[in-house]
Amino acid sequence: MSTDHPDRDVNAEDQPITEISKADEPETVKPEAVKSEDGDLAVAPVAKPRRLTMLIAIAAVILLSDILTKVWAVAAVKPGQPIEIIGDVVTFTMVRNPGAAFSMATSMTWILTLVAIGVVIGVIKIGRTLRSPWWALGLGLVLGGALGNLVDRFFRSPGIMRGHVVDFVSVGWWPVFNIADAAIVCGAILLVLLTLFGFEPNGERLRDHKADDKKLTESKAAAEGETK
Repeated sequence: MSTDHPDRDVNAEDQPITEISKADEPETVKPEAVKSEDGDLAVAPVAKPRRLTMLIAIAAVILLSDILTKVWAVAAVKPGQPIEIIGDVVTFTMVRNPGAAFSMATSMTWILTLVAIGVVIGVIKIGRTLRSPWWALGLGLVLGGALGNLVDRFFRSPGIMRGHVVDFVSVGWWPVFNIADAAIVCGAILLVLLTLFGFEPNGERLRDHKADDKKLTESKAAAEGETK
Protein backbone atom coordinates (compact mmCIF):
# COMPACT_ATOMS: atom_id res chain seq x y z
CA MET A 1 0.00 0.00 0.00
CA SER A 2 1.46 3.39 -1.01
CA THR A 3 2.24 5.89 1.76
CA ASP A 4 2.41 8.86 -0.62
CA HIS A 5 -0.02 11.64 0.15
CA PRO A 6 -1.16 13.97 -2.61
CA ASP A 7 -0.80 17.03 -0.36
CA ARG A 8 2.64 16.33 1.07
CA ASP A 9 5.68 18.48 0.19
CA VAL A 10 8.10 17.15 -2.40
CA ASN A 11 11.62 16.69 -1.01
CA ALA A 12 14.68 17.61 -2.99
CA GLU A 13 15.64 13.95 -3.24
CA ASP A 14 12.36 13.23 -5.04
CA GLN A 15 13.07 15.85 -7.68
CA PRO A 16 14.75 14.95 -10.99
CA ILE A 17 18.50 15.58 -11.05
CA THR A 18 18.11 18.10 -13.83
CA GLU A 19 15.75 20.21 -11.71
CA ILE A 20 18.23 20.34 -8.82
CA SER A 21 21.15 21.23 -11.08
CA LYS A 22 19.17 24.03 -12.66
CA ALA A 23 18.33 25.43 -9.26
CA ASP A 24 22.02 25.57 -8.33
CA GLU A 25 23.09 27.32 -11.53
CA PRO A 26 23.70 31.07 -11.20
CA GLU A 27 21.47 33.28 -13.24
CA THR A 28 23.00 34.74 -16.38
CA VAL A 29 22.53 38.46 -16.59
CA LYS A 30 21.70 39.55 -20.10
CA PRO A 31 21.26 43.05 -21.43
CA GLU A 32 17.59 43.94 -21.69
CA ALA A 33 15.68 46.78 -23.24
CA VAL A 34 14.31 48.93 -20.45
CA LYS A 35 12.46 52.22 -20.39
CA SER A 36 14.29 55.30 -19.24
CA GLU A 37 12.70 58.11 -17.23
CA ASP A 38 11.54 59.89 -20.39
CA GLY A 39 9.89 56.72 -21.69
CA ASP A 40 12.49 55.87 -24.36
CA LEU A 41 13.87 52.37 -24.69
CA ALA A 42 17.47 51.80 -23.61
CA VAL A 43 19.76 48.84 -23.11
CA ALA A 44 20.51 48.06 -19.48
CA PRO A 45 24.33 47.89 -19.18
CA VAL A 46 25.94 44.70 -17.88
CA ALA A 47 28.88 45.42 -15.58
CA LYS A 48 32.12 43.63 -16.41
CA PRO A 49 34.88 42.95 -13.87
CA ARG A 50 37.59 45.55 -13.57
CA ARG A 51 41.04 44.55 -14.80
CA LEU A 52 43.36 46.66 -12.63
CA THR A 53 44.67 43.58 -10.81
CA MET A 54 45.46 41.89 -14.13
CA LEU A 55 47.22 45.02 -15.39
CA ILE A 56 49.37 45.28 -12.24
CA ALA A 57 50.25 41.57 -12.34
CA ILE A 58 51.44 41.79 -15.96
CA ALA A 59 53.45 44.94 -15.21
CA ALA A 60 55.03 43.27 -12.17
CA VAL A 61 56.12 40.24 -14.22
CA ILE A 62 57.69 42.47 -16.89
CA LEU A 63 59.41 44.66 -14.28
CA LEU A 64 60.86 41.72 -12.36
CA SER A 65 62.02 39.97 -15.56
CA ASP A 66 63.65 43.18 -16.80
CA ILE A 67 65.50 43.84 -13.54
CA LEU A 68 66.79 40.25 -13.20
CA THR A 69 67.98 40.01 -16.81
CA LYS A 70 69.77 43.36 -16.56
CA VAL A 71 71.52 42.28 -13.36
CA TRP A 72 72.64 39.11 -15.14
CA ALA A 73 73.74 41.04 -18.25
CA VAL A 74 75.86 43.50 -16.24
CA ALA A 75 77.61 40.59 -14.50
CA ALA A 76 78.02 38.26 -17.49
CA VAL A 77 78.35 40.41 -20.62
CA LYS A 78 81.51 42.47 -20.90
CA PRO A 79 81.56 45.65 -23.01
CA GLY A 80 83.09 44.95 -26.40
CA GLN A 81 82.86 41.17 -25.87
CA PRO A 82 79.46 40.02 -27.18
CA ILE A 83 78.18 36.53 -26.44
CA GLU A 84 77.02 34.75 -29.58
CA ILE A 85 73.67 32.97 -29.36
CA ILE A 86 72.93 32.30 -33.04
CA GLY A 87 76.13 33.21 -34.82
CA ASP A 88 76.40 36.96 -35.43
CA VAL A 89 72.64 37.33 -35.91
CA VAL A 90 71.55 37.04 -32.27
CA THR A 91 74.02 38.08 -29.56
CA PHE A 92 74.17 39.50 -26.06
CA THR A 93 75.96 42.83 -26.43
CA MET A 94 76.39 45.27 -23.54
CA VAL A 95 75.28 48.82 -24.31
CA ARG A 96 74.67 51.66 -21.85
CA ASN A 97 71.88 53.69 -23.42
CA PRO A 98 71.27 57.31 -22.32
CA GLY A 99 68.35 57.67 -24.73
CA ALA A 100 64.95 56.14 -25.33
CA ALA A 101 64.10 52.66 -26.56
CA PHE A 102 66.47 51.34 -29.22
CA SER A 103 69.01 54.12 -28.45
CA MET A 104 66.91 57.02 -29.75
CA ALA A 105 67.13 60.59 -28.39
CA THR A 106 70.37 59.94 -26.52
CA SER A 107 70.81 63.62 -25.55
CA MET A 108 67.39 63.94 -23.83
CA THR A 109 67.80 61.61 -20.85
CA TRP A 110 66.09 63.69 -18.16
CA ILE A 111 63.21 64.64 -20.49
CA LEU A 112 62.67 60.98 -21.31
CA THR A 113 62.58 60.24 -17.59
CA LEU A 114 59.80 62.78 -17.09
CA VAL A 115 57.89 61.36 -20.06
CA ALA A 116 58.19 57.85 -18.62
CA ILE A 117 56.85 59.07 -15.26
CA GLY A 118 53.91 60.67 -17.08
CA VAL A 119 53.23 57.42 -18.92
CA VAL A 120 53.20 55.46 -15.66
CA ILE A 121 50.75 57.91 -14.05
CA GLY A 122 48.51 57.89 -17.13
CA VAL A 123 48.40 54.09 -17.37
CA ILE A 124 47.54 53.73 -13.67
CA LYS A 125 44.79 56.33 -14.01
CA ILE A 126 43.24 54.51 -16.99
CA GLY A 127 43.65 51.15 -15.28
CA ARG A 128 41.41 52.13 -12.36
CA THR A 129 38.32 51.84 -14.60
CA LEU A 130 39.67 49.27 -17.07
CA ARG A 131 37.37 46.34 -17.96
CA SER A 132 38.90 44.90 -21.15
CA PRO A 133 41.44 42.07 -20.65
CA TRP A 134 43.17 42.95 -23.93
CA TRP A 135 43.59 46.56 -22.89
CA ALA A 136 44.86 45.33 -19.53
CA LEU A 137 47.47 43.24 -21.35
CA GLY A 138 48.61 46.11 -23.57
CA LEU A 139 48.73 48.67 -20.78
CA GLY A 140 50.40 46.16 -18.45
CA LEU A 141 53.20 45.63 -20.98
CA VAL A 142 53.68 49.37 -21.40
CA LEU A 143 53.59 50.01 -17.65
CA GLY A 144 56.05 47.21 -16.85
CA GLY A 145 58.44 48.36 -19.57
CA ALA A 146 58.27 52.00 -18.50
CA LEU A 147 58.94 51.09 -14.88
CA GLY A 148 61.82 48.80 -15.87
CA ASN A 149 63.66 51.57 -17.68
CA LEU A 150 62.77 54.10 -14.96
CA VAL A 151 64.63 51.92 -12.44
CA ASP A 152 67.76 52.38 -14.54
CA ARG A 153 67.15 56.13 -14.93
CA PHE A 154 67.02 56.58 -11.17
CA PHE A 155 69.55 54.05 -9.85
CA ARG A 156 72.30 53.69 -12.47
CA SER A 157 75.15 56.05 -13.27
CA PRO A 158 75.72 58.86 -13.95
CA GLY A 159 72.93 59.92 -11.56
CA ILE A 160 69.26 60.25 -10.67
CA MET A 161 67.04 60.94 -13.70
CA ARG A 162 70.15 60.72 -15.90
CA GLY A 163 70.98 57.05 -15.49
CA HIS A 164 71.86 55.03 -18.56
CA VAL A 165 69.60 52.08 -19.42
CA VAL A 166 71.19 48.65 -19.80
CA ASP A 167 70.55 47.19 -23.27
CA PHE A 168 71.99 43.80 -24.13
CA VAL A 169 69.88 41.94 -26.73
CA SER A 170 71.09 42.33 -30.30
CA VAL A 171 69.12 40.83 -33.20
CA GLY A 172 70.54 41.38 -36.68
CA TRP A 173 70.40 45.00 -37.83
CA TRP A 174 67.89 45.95 -35.11
CA PRO A 175 69.22 48.31 -32.41
CA VAL A 176 70.24 46.69 -29.11
CA PHE A 177 67.32 46.49 -26.66
CA ASN A 178 66.12 44.92 -23.41
CA ILE A 179 62.94 43.26 -22.10
CA ALA A 180 61.44 46.62 -21.09
CA ASP A 181 61.89 48.00 -24.63
CA ALA A 182 60.30 44.89 -26.16
CA ALA A 183 57.35 45.08 -23.74
CA ILE A 184 56.72 48.76 -24.51
CA VAL A 185 56.76 48.19 -28.27
CA CYS A 186 54.54 45.07 -28.13
CA GLY A 187 52.12 46.79 -25.75
CA ALA A 188 51.91 49.90 -27.94
CA ILE A 189 51.27 47.82 -31.07
CA LEU A 190 48.50 45.90 -29.28
CA LEU A 191 46.84 49.12 -28.09
CA VAL A 192 46.93 50.58 -31.62
CA LEU A 193 45.31 47.43 -33.04
CA LEU A 194 42.62 47.45 -30.35
CA THR A 195 41.83 51.06 -31.20
CA LEU A 196 41.73 50.41 -34.95
CA PHE A 197 39.35 47.44 -34.53
CA GLY A 198 37.04 49.35 -32.22
CA PHE A 199 37.77 47.63 -28.89
CA GLU A 200 37.33 50.07 -26.01
CA PRO A 201 38.97 50.03 -22.54
CA ASN A 202 35.57 49.40 -20.91
CA GLY A 203 35.29 46.03 -22.68
CA GLU A 204 32.78 47.15 -25.31
CA ARG A 205 33.15 47.43 -29.05
CA LEU A 206 32.06 50.23 -31.34
CA ARG A 207 30.41 47.78 -33.73
CA ASP A 208 28.34 46.40 -30.85
CA HIS A 209 27.14 49.93 -30.08
CA LYS A 210 25.88 50.30 -33.64
CA ALA A 211 24.09 46.95 -33.46
CA ASP A 212 22.48 47.93 -30.13
CA ASP A 213 21.36 51.26 -31.54
CA LYS A 214 19.78 49.48 -34.51
CA LYS A 215 17.95 47.03 -32.25
CA LEU A 216 16.71 49.85 -30.02
CA THR A 217 15.44 51.76 -33.06
CA GLU A 218 13.61 48.68 -34.31
CA SER A 219 12.18 47.94 -30.84
CA LYS A 220 11.05 51.54 -30.44
CA ALA A 221 9.42 51.52 -33.88
CA ALA A 222 7.64 48.25 -33.07
CA ALA A 223 6.42 49.61 -29.72
CA GLU A 224 5.08 52.76 -31.36
CA GLY A 225 3.34 50.63 -34.00
CA GLU A 226 1.56 48.60 -31.32
CA THR A 227 0.26 51.72 -29.57
CA LYS A 228 -1.34 53.07 -32.75
